[in-house]
Amino acid sequence: MFSKAEAQQIKKEFWTTFADTYPRKWILYDTRIKDVSFKFYVDNKKAMVLLDIEPKEDDKRKIYFEKIESLKTILLDDFLPDAIIERDYYLENGKAISRIWIEKTGISLYNKASWNTIFDFFNEKMDAFERFFYEYEDYIRDLEINT
Repeated sequence: MFSKAEAQQIKKEFWTTFADTYPRKWILYDTRIKDVSFKFYVDNKKAMVLLDIEPKEDDKRKIYFEKIESLKTILLDDFLPDAIIERDYYLENGKAISRIWIEKTGISLYNKASWNTIFDFFNEKMDAFERFFYEYEDYIRDLEINT
């Protein structure tokens, strides 16, 4: 395998190359909804594009999740047919969040031959996720509008 320093260097090169390949500003943490964020994830087995809903107040988490869940048919039919939607997703530390994600397996951050596949996956899926979010952003953000 790789030393910790080598692994960090590969990760740095991966993200720099991704930014050079797809030079655009992604929404990520700038959803303007506290504790609701888009994320990219990659390791030695899979790549993921995620929307994590993790407000400290469980009621807010449930409301935001239910709003997105009420749009599930649109999300799956028009944007991300392979999305996984989970109300109670438990992180390694035991914290419950809500998560919507798309996953690609059989690739590795540490295999440069798979980087273009990962980059294309990230670009295609995050772009679709962002288009969905922009389309329904006002509804999702407004806690006064009930599902």
